[in-house]
Amino acid sequence: MSGAHSFEPTLDHTRALRDAFGCFGTGVTIVCAQTPDGPVGMTANSFSAISLDPPLVLWAPSSSSKRHAAFVAAQHFCVHILAAEQLKMAKHFASNGTDFDTFDWHEGPFGAPTLKGCLTEFHCDTDAIHPAGDHSLILGRVRHVVHDTSGGNGLLFDQGRFGQFTPAVMPD
Repeated sequence: MSGAHSFEPTLDHTRALRDAFGCFGTGVTIVCAQTPDGPVGMTANSFSAISLDPPLVLWAPSSSSKRHAAFVAAQHFCVHILAAEQLKMAKHFASNGTDFDTFDWHEGPFGAPTLKGCLTEFHCDTDAIHPAGDHSLILGRVRHVVHDTSGGNGLLFDQGRFGQFTPAVMPD
């Protein structure tokens, strides 16, 4: 492989490891919760569906995030799967998690802030929280789903870039 780089992961290789992890393209989500001080949101690509029975999802906020404590304390949260057109929203909540004034939102069925126009909303109860290195794994039990079936493309993140999926043309 041209340009291949091999290393044993250590703190000295944090950037190289981050770049290697970034080769796994992911969808982009915003996770929101209600706190005593108001709504909080965070852009995250550390989201995964875990189980259909019971319905479980997982996401992993960084322990060093200013918003980490709010999400670990939350009894309920909402994961929003972003549409390709929602790049502005993704960038906003990546840096500012308490300013909801720019976007249309309402309180969801279990109290978590719910952003309008997303492809899917998973309204969850916090089921378990596990420390995992420099992150926490937050497992959510899905209690309510809103899914836009219009077929819009999702916003994706790959190697530090945002974009959307283009299906491959398969030869006959």
